[in-house]
Amino acid sequence: MSERNCEYKPPFVWFGGKSAVADRVWAALGDVDNYVEPFFGSGAVLFLRPDGPGKIETVNDADGFVANFWRALAADPDAVADHADWPVNEADLHARHLWLLGQRDRITERLMGDEAFYDARVAGWWVWGLNCWIGSGWCSGKGPWVSVDGVLTLRNTGQGVNRKLPHLGDTGQGVNRKLPHLGNTGKGERREWLRAYLGEFAARLARVRVCCGDWSRVCGPSVTFKHGTTGVFLDPPYADSAARTSDLYAVDCERVAHAVREWAIEQGRNPLMRIVLAGYEGEHDMPSDWRVEAWEAVGGYALAGTSDDAIGRKNKRRERLWMSPVCLSAKPDDAPLFGGVE
Repeated sequence: MSERNCEYKPPFVWFGGKSAVADRVWAALGDVDNYVEPFFGSGAVLFLRPDGPGKIETVNDADGFVANFWRALAADPDAVADHADWPVNEADLHARHLWLLGQRDRITERLMGDEAFYDARVAGWWVWGLNCWIGSGWCSGKGPWVSVDGVLTLRNTGQGVNRKLPHLGDTGQGVNRKLPHLGNTGKGERREWLRAYLGEFAARLARVRVCCGDWSRVCGPSVTFKHGTTGVFLDPPYADSAARTSDLYAVDCERVAHAVREWAIEQGRNPLMRIVLAGYEGEHDMPSDWRVEAWEAVGGYALAGTSDDAIGRKNKRRERLWMSPVCLSAKPDDAPLFGGVE
């Protein structure tokens, strides 16, 4: 097997991304007939699958903006790229932020009701803003700034947006964070690069089913072991409220994490189910026949903040993966990004 490509770069930074341990996850799951990922986020584990696309793959995210981005990217990557190709602009950042929040309910309802629905403009603006934004809180709806008659206004309702400076350093290129320096070349060349870059993800997602809703909707028998040997990677919001900033998730993290653990334990002895659960040390009390592996987060929000007391720095060594009894024990193989898919 060829050398694993460690240069996987998702189109956005995501809190708790698992690219650093994707090889460990796949070593435990193996080349399963069916793969399910109920908390998709930036999709690192799927995209780093060593043997390329599987027979059946289903991913889900309760956040409508996340699910819409991946659906739109799979269906029309050029349109997403066109909407995402925009320079860093503080005024546009806040205007688009407010507009996007106004679309959340519409987008989520349509995604849940129509498996083919997507909105390319929402996808492009969302990923552009997420890359311009500093830290957490993008599209959380928990800030004090709201639009009143088209004017950005400070209120204490806690139902608006946060107002922050965008990234202004060398990486402040919107979604083009990975874009190489193009000198004085025109916007067209940048647009073509972005289309090609996002097109790689679209090709990988071509046969992946992208769902939007509660995690449990994709964990029933009709989606999992009824299709044969099934690998499930569970990366729920961590239950430890002291280990994250308050505006990362719009769900009851503790309730979700505990429900996920109970489901994993219940399904862990099913001979057709191989399950990997992510969390922090001490967060989940798992049966003794579940293997646990420690790992250290090395980038993204793991290093957020500049002091040793920053949340990410304090918790980066607490990361754990729990593998169910049916999981494989083989060492991870190195593999290329996209498994060699053209």
